[in-house]
Amino acid sequence: MTNKKYLYITLLSLLGMSAETVAQQSAKSAPRLVVSIAIDQLRSDYLDAFSPLYTNYGFRLLMSEGLVYANASFPFIPVDRSSALATIATGTTPYYNSIVGNRWVNRETLRPVFCIDDQRYTGLFTAETASPEQLSTSTLGDELAMASQGKALIFSIAPFRDAAVLSGGHAANGALWIDDVSGNWCSSTYYFKTLPPWVSTYNGRFAPNQKINNLTWEPFNDVVGSYNYFMQAGQQQKPFKHKFSGDQRYRKLKTSGMVNAEVTDFARRCIESTGMGFDAVTDLLSLTYYAGTYDQLSVTDCQMELQDTYVRLDYEIGRLMTFLEQRIGRDNVLFVITSTGYCNNETENLETYHIPTGTFYMSRMANLLNMYFGAIWGQGKYVEGTFRNQVFLNHQLLETRKISISDATSRAQEFVALMSGVRNVYTSLQLLTNQNEQIQRICNGFNPQHCGDLVLEVAPGWQILNEDSQEHEFSRASFTPFPIIIYGAGTRAERITTPVTTDRIAPTVARSIRIRAPNACSSEPLF
Repeated sequence: MTNKKYLYITLLSLLGMSAETVAQQSAKSAPRLVVSIAIDQLRSDYLDAFSPLYTNYGFRLLMSEGLVYANASFPFIPVDRSSALATIATGTTPYYNSIVGNRWVNRETLRPVFCIDDQRYTGLFTAETASPEQLSTSTLGDELAMASQGKALIFSIAPFRDAAVLSGGHAANGALWIDDVSGNWCSSTYYFKTLPPWVSTYNGRFAPNQKINNLTWEPFNDVVGSYNYFMQAGQQQKPFKHKFSGDQRYRKLKTSGMVNAEVTDFARRCIESTGMGFDAVTDLLSLTYYAGTYDQLSVTDCQMELQDTYVRLDYEIGRLMTFLEQRIGRDNVLFVITSTGYCNNETENLETYHIPTGTFYMSRMANLLNMYFGAIWGQGKYVEGTFRNQVFLNHQLLETRKISISDATSRAQEFVALMSGVRNVYTSLQLLTNQNEQIQRICNGFNPQHCGDLVLEVAPGWQILNEDSQEHEFSRASFTPFPIIIYGAGTRAERITTPVTTDRIAPTVARSIRIRAPNACSSEPLF
């Protein structure tokens, strides 16, 4: 009996020690720094195609030693840079976070507004205003700030204003981007009263405006200049050499492969100047890189430039990873890399190749719809305006004539659905009360405050044209492949082909650093 007693005591002691050891190891495994990298317009097919040109320290290292979710997507449509980055940061879709795109229509003025414009907060080293006030849910950075009682350092750095602000969120210590006019790194009084001295010093010596006149973009090296993934039999190599000049020089720089070096250099200075990753409190650095086409050209018109952009991107990510691993240690840094999940549409002439195409004219449709309603309810401007693929009805007129929104949108849906090129028409009520999984992605991209009463879907290959603004966009139902890559902080190497969505990134990181997920995030962590 005595021996059994001692055996039980010994087992309990071992179990206690084991639990304590596991708890200590678990506590130590929380990374000191999370680096969230969103690469604008990154595509898996190009990522793989240019791999012979990569170094051993960028994408090759990530793909071989990281946890790679090869088939990622966004759980809503349409996707652009702003809506994508808001979803990555908040772990939820535009239905909840309210960022339906770069721009939307103000229902009161019927004028388009930019997603982060805010006249209450002036720019620092820029004439543009900015704040994250339109982002209606918390972000990963916000939750980290609250969990650490303000001790965590949270910075967001990007070439673009919307990317910096939306990735930074409400509680960031700073969101910084490159100004289109001055070429300085800039911010908003939402984040700073004045720019920190390290930013001002950097601007005076290393900002793009200090080097733009001597900057030339040409192939990264001789191998890149002689290899062309896109080249077909009989085609000749297209060398390139670009200088950045004129009023648009900084905008063009920001759509070139050269901009990624600017992001890496500034991120390194931010880490060095603020001491990110040097204490036991987890810090968060959100970065945006660029992998799109040069100057918004089609891929056909800038094949070698796009190839060089990926090669430079690989080099810059490798340079950042090496810097942080040497400074903080691989086990203390968690890298999360993904894409914004869209690409600028091609503009080839589909008619030349006998591919079904057409143009859907929004203003013409609005006039016909007004005539149709006028024949039923009497003359009036029932359609107040259109924006992109959305129709905005005159609620005040409908209310005055005692016509329900439900009746008006239902009739409009039936009328517009009969027009040539229309694949489907959705009413706001239908999207708000959806029970159909087949249109769930459309519902997730809808927000009643920022979207119209009708949402049109045209056939693939067709374009929607708003005659008044001359803005147009092509319909393309094809999928843009991209990965989610998690690397460092003890992450195991594995490649997973099961489809996953980007709204699961925020809860995954939240669990890794032991904080709550953002307040509208209902998705499960990836692991």
